[in-house]
Amino acid sequence: MNNIAKIILSAIAIVIIFYGFLLLLPKPKITYFKDNALREYALNHNLTPVPTDYKSLLKIVDNPNNPMTPAKIALGKQLFFDPILSLDKTIACASCHILEEGGDDNIPTAIGYHDRANPKHLNSPTVLNAALAKRQFWNGSAPDVEAQAAGLMQAPFEMNITPKEAVKRLKEDEGYVAAFAKVFDGNISFLNIQNAIGAYERTLLTRGDYDRFLEGDNNAISASAKRGLNLFIQKGCKGCHTGMSLGGQSMQLFPLRRSLMDIFETEPFPFPNKGGFLGENDKKRFRVPILRNITKTAPYFHNGGVKELEEAVRIMSKYQVGDEFTPKEIKDVVEFFKTLEGELVPYDINLSANSNFEGINLTGMDLSHKDLHAINLKNANLTNYNLFGTNLSAIWRDGKPCLKGSIGKCNQ
Repeated sequence: MNNIAKIILSAIAIVIIFYGFLLLLPKPKITYFKDNALREYALNHNLTPVPTDYKSLLKIVDNPNNPMTPAKIALGKQLFFDPILSLDKTIACASCHILEEGGDDNIPTAIGYHDRANPKHLNSPTVLNAALAKRQFWNGSAPDVEAQAAGLMQAPFEMNITPKEAVKRLKEDEGYVAAFAKVFDGNISFLNIQNAIGAYERTLLTRGDYDRFLEGDNNAISASAKRGLNLFIQKGCKGCHTGMSLGGQSMQLFPLRRSLMDIFETEPFPFPNKGGFLGENDKKRFRVPILRNITKTAPYFHNGGVKELEEAVRIMSKYQVGDEFTPKEIKDVVEFFKTLEGELVPYDINLSANSNFEGINLTGMDLSHKDLHAINLKNANLTNYNLFGTNLSAIWRDGKPCLKGSIGKCNQ
């Protein structure tokens, strides 16, 4: 036997011994905490509920480089649903990010302008809760939702419009001219287009049974889901799928672990590598997907290579956790994932009686003909606001009550 053959056989023997040793190691025992202890355990591991009020939302998602205002959010929503921003005026942001269907398009490969498929066969990530993520796109190439919006509009296989053409079209639309006059002092620029869309996308947070459980309702989720949550935390899934969004906080290698049976595998992933995409810098590093509404965003992984959620959980447990879940464990984890389904939070962005907007930026907000009785506007920014016909009784501004009839003292 020559030296090369000896080296190869020795290497194989070492690999077999190493993996055999791993198989002999005892698996960590799972402690199934009861309701209150489980809740505290989850909260202590950075798993937190989505807020229900606008002021709390701003503390979490507002962008200091693109401050959210009600008028900007309203403009962004209009742009998000308007096909005017695609070259042939047939596609809007909402075409691929269907809010009622999990915030994505539910197909393996994103399809855009003139039915062009994404050249890397990439699956559209959800826009729901995306503002909670630290990076956008599968390779993490965009730092925030504003940059994400800019990329989608310009990509030739998505909306395929140039910044110059987008600005030209909006300047020719009287409605948009008026809206940009209110929000951006008339400056219709591509940056302000993406900033408006980004401001709207920052409101697209969802809540469900999971959030209600974290807030104290022990009956919000089933016993199976509670077992799944225990597994999710203790098996290590929460290490990557963390935070309020349960994902989107980091870039991670995938697959992280390989078994002895995979030693001769030629595919880089445990499913067909359609599209040849290898993540950030071709290093198989991917932005961790957001798990909220995961039951509604099939197919899974960057190229939609897996149709069933149960199979996706099995793959992740084997190749990321390094401890393949049993069928019962997979069922419990999927039941937990079902509790992550949620509805868009109806944030009270429009002012209403008894609301607290202390310190909030309301620049450009139309407050005409509204009953703002007892609203707190202490230290609020009310530049360019309209108070025609508004009931200002008992409004608080700068720590002092502004009574009906004293509009001049409030209108600064």
